[in-house]
Amino acid sequence: MISRDELAVDPVDAARFLLGAHLEADSPEGRVRARIVEVEAYRGGDDPASHCYRGRTPRNEVMFGPAGHLYVYFVYGMHFCANVVALTDGVPGAVLLRAAEIIEGVDLARVRRPNARSDAELAKGPARLTGVLGLDRAHNGLNLTDPSSPVRLLLGERVPPEGVCVGPRVGVAVAVDIPWRFWVDGSKSVSAYRLGGKRGQVRDVPTISGPR
Repeated sequence: MISRDELAVDPVDAARFLLGAHLEADSPEGRVRARIVEVEAYRGGDDPASHCYRGRTPRNEVMFGPAGHLYVYFVYGMHFCANVVALTDGVPGAVLLRAAEIIEGVDLARVRRPNARSDAELAKGPARLTGVLGLDRAHNGLNLTDPSSPVRLLLGERVPPEGVCVGPRVGVAVAVDIPWRFWVDGSKSVSAYRLGGKRGQVRDVPTISGPR
């Protein structure tokens, strides 16, 4: 298991740490386990792209800690996105889980994402990731560091620094150039890059300072 102390750090550091970690989710249908390959860091008052930039609300309450909890939100009226809370209790910050490789429960993941053209696309993007893991608003606030939780964060093989790529976050309306997106170099499950502020524009995956 990943401990709360390991996540009670700056979201940028937590994002790097989470690459290669496993997210495991149990449901009545079965278990799906995914290796995290793409993440984005979000802070609080100093990050205008963050849900917490303007302060605490009922929606973003979980982002204020404690670390290690799951923050799930609904976007575009159709999708859920999952985040791992970082920093210390009362200081907002989280890591958006953007993409993963399914390493257990592939058959169930295929049932949940029947239109995926390949297994690499099952959790390629934040909405697909929550879909194949069966995550929704009911999972908001779960403690991912608790072994008895239905959704858990587990240690995986660490990604070496030279295997981590760095670039801008995807689709944010502000702070579009901040390089707080991290992904595993060469993973086929990393999502496409969309320029912030211009919905629908797709570019090749940019790398600002990676792999490093």
